Formats: sequence, structure tokens, C-alpha cells
Amino acid sequence: MDAVNAEQTPAALTHLRQDGSAQMVDVSTKAETTREATATATVNTTAEVMGLLGTGGLPKGDALAVARVAGIMAAKKTPELVPLCHPLPLSKVTVDFDLVATAVVIVATVKTRGVTGVEMEALTAASVAALSVYDMIKAVDKHAVLTDIKVLAKSGGKSGDWAL
Repeated sequence: MDAVNAEQTPAALTHLRQDGSAQMVDVSTKAETTREATATATVNTTAEVMGLLGTGGLPKGDALAVARVAGIMAAKKTPELVPLCHPLPLSKVTVDFDLVATAVVIVATVKTRGVTGVEMEALTAASVAALSVYDMIKAVDKHAVLTDIKVLAKSGGKSGDWAL
């Protein structure tokens, strides 16, 4: 029960039926609204690797360009990777990077006009961008760590807007 808030019951979990089996939620009666979500992921590495990132000195090439495209592609593929996600027409996906002393902070924002939110698409974009950064730097830092994957903000829909 650790992974689920103790106050929630299976009936409150929309992706579970009464018998506990999984279902894709019926969103056919929901109103279409503009929805946006922003998620982040961090790749912790070394100052030396950060220097290589900044100067284009990595053996595999431009890690940030590859990670940006990978994140955008991943957002579009979310329903194929996360079984109960609805396929959505995404109108915008951005993947940006903040380079700090020993980390790459990835921020992905996804937007749609639809009947369900895009938090999962934003999380997938940030996560896959982080995986791509790791792949590009692992030749020079096998001990890099992916961390702090989370939704930062969402807007639109019945549940309203919120931000961390």
C-alpha cells in the first residue's frame, strides 16, 4: 500500500475496475479544453562532463540536440509506452536544458486541446531526454544518475491548474 495513498480505495483509482483489473478510462463525455503540463528530470554527472557538453567534446556528438529530439519523439509515443494512456493530438512539445555545475536539468512542456491531460506525455519526454543524455555521456561517465523526475505544473481540465 506504500505506492498508493492510504486514503484512496480501488474505486477511486480510475484505471482499475471493481474487480481490480486494469481499464482504459472512458473520456468520451469529457469537455475538450486546452491542456498543458511541464515535467522535469535531472542527470547528475561530473564537472568534466559538463565541460564536454558545453564545448561539443563528447565522443558521441551533440548530446543535447539528440536528447531534445528524443524527448519530443517520446512525447508522441507515450500511448505506445504507457498502456492505459489515451492517444492525443499534441499541439506543442518543447524540451529545454539548464546546465548547472554537475547536472543537466531537463524541462519538457507538452500542450494539447483535448479531453485528457498531458502529464504522462511531459513525464515521458523528460524521462527519455534524460535517458538520451545518459546514453550520450556514458562513455565518459558510467556513474551518471537520473533523478528528480516529476511533474512541475499542469493546466486545463476538470481538476484545474496546479504547480509545485
